[in-house]
Amino acid sequence: AGKDFGPPAVVLVRHKRKLRSRGWIPAFSTAAQSSAGEDCSSNDPPAEPGPLLAEEALEHKALRLQKEVRDLTERYQKALADSEHVRRRTQKFVEDAKIFGIQSFCKDLVEIADILEKAIKHGSGEAEPADQKTTLNKVFEGLSLLQAKLQSVFAKHGLQKMTPLGDKYDPYDHEIVCHIPADGVQPGTVTLVTQDGYKLHGRTIRPAQVGVAVETQE
Repeated sequence: AGKDFGPPAVVLVRHKRKLRSRGWIPAFSTAAQSSAGEDCSSNDPPAEPGPLLAEEALEHKALRLQKEVRDLTERYQKALADSEHVRRRTQKFVEDAKIFGIQSFCKDLVEIADILEKAIKHGSGEAEPADQKTTLNKVFEGLSLLQAKLQSVFAKHGLQKMTPLGDKYDPYDHEIVCHIPADGVQPGTVTLVTQDGYKLHGRTIRPAQVGVAVETQE
């Protein structure tokens, strides 16, 4: 046989053909060659991540959760501090309201105290018999002014005087101190007032002491 010349790959193919023609190399079937090609070219399943990658993922997740816990803790502590601050301020307002709630009322009462003090000074001074009448008149005027001023202060602050003479007896506004025979009046009518009552903004703070007419039994 002559020598083959050409590229090595071509020479190798020619050499295999000669050997196959002489029966030295068994011929493979096309199906076998196709199967072999498929086996060689089949893709292997992707390799699963190793333990190191899984551990790193867990560490990242743990760090993220720790940061979220820190943020929530800081927000909770801030909200708690704000709530305590509001509670203290509210408590201070309530205490101030209890202490200074009657400040305006007391300021008005000071004016009445001034009038009463002047009336006492005029009444306590020594006067000649001829001037006693004048002094008594000044005292009376001072007391009348005092009463008018006092009622004005009461009305300003919602304090209302109750003089229930002739009214129907009301157990919420009146306190019975005696019974009086009903002569010409309906039984249950207030015919005597021994002490006036007072209401503050419509609420009775002191009931009036009254005598109520009752039917006489013959």
